[in-house]
Amino acid sequence: MSLGDEHGGASSTGGGGTGQTRTRLPDSGAGDVYGGVYGGARRPARNSRSLITVVGVVVLLIAAIAFANRGGGGDDTPSDASAQRDAAPTAATGVRPVSGKNGTIPAGYAHDEQGAQSAAANYAVALGSDGMFNTERRREIVRAIADASTRDKLQSGFDADYSEAFLSQIGLKADGSAPSGSTFVNRTLPAGTKVKNFTPGTADVEVWCMGLFGLTGETSTKPVTSGWFTVSLKLKWNGSDWKVLETSQKTGPTPVTGDNPVSGSDEIAGAVNEYGGFTYAR
Repeated sequence: MSLGDEHGGASSTGGGGTGQTRTRLPDSGAGDVYGGVYGGARRPARNSRSLITVVGVVVLLIAAIAFANRGGGGDDTPSDASAQRDAAPTAATGVRPVSGKNGTIPAGYAHDEQGAQSAAANYAVALGSDGMFNTERRREIVRAIADASTRDKLQSGFDADYSEAFLSQIGLKADGSAPSGSTFVNRTLPAGTKVKNFTPGTADVEVWCMGLFGLTGETSTKPVTSGWFTVSLKLKWNGSDWKVLETSQKTGPTPVTGDNPVSGSDEIAGAVNEYGGFTYAR
């Protein structure tokens, strides 16, 4: 029963039709009564027209429920709201992650633009990790991601970049480890990717990243800071996967720094040790 059924029905004196004035009688204590906002007024008697209206509403309600159950209201059919969420331009995109790995680095990317973007994002993570500061781990990373035609060139270039003199300059030991009482932080977090050029054989991809870098500890003179940069990778399809031919890096784009309070060295060290980095970026 709807509220309109009460306000548009017959009066308490009989008769039918709309536009009539309903007379409310004092409650005699017998019969069907309302409570609450209706002030204890007696329910008026219904005529045949009211009965037909009620029956019609019930029939329509049953038909609507039956149609909803048959027409896709179940779990197997996505709602319009779900479809809109899936199509949202800000939603994450991509197919299921690759299942293969080359050492600790995901491998086996799709032979298309999305696969090239996924490869570039994950290679940027590997190249921007603390593993690059240790000779053996650095060479494992390069062997995993570099194309055979440029592997030696890339390896020698990275070995020169991460020299003992450079490691000493940033406060690390010769093996790339942090001094006692400190934690070394070097983590790259991709924010997005862009394909500059694409062919079935090669792809030029840019990866916009945020990075964390520095040493925690009370005696550290190089506290952990954040920065924004873009890594450019030229990739080659080797017949089964995307591999790196060349890499370069530039600063930015850099957003305005937020007003978050700076955390202490111990809190940063705890976060780095407790929150593991991702091995798959897209």
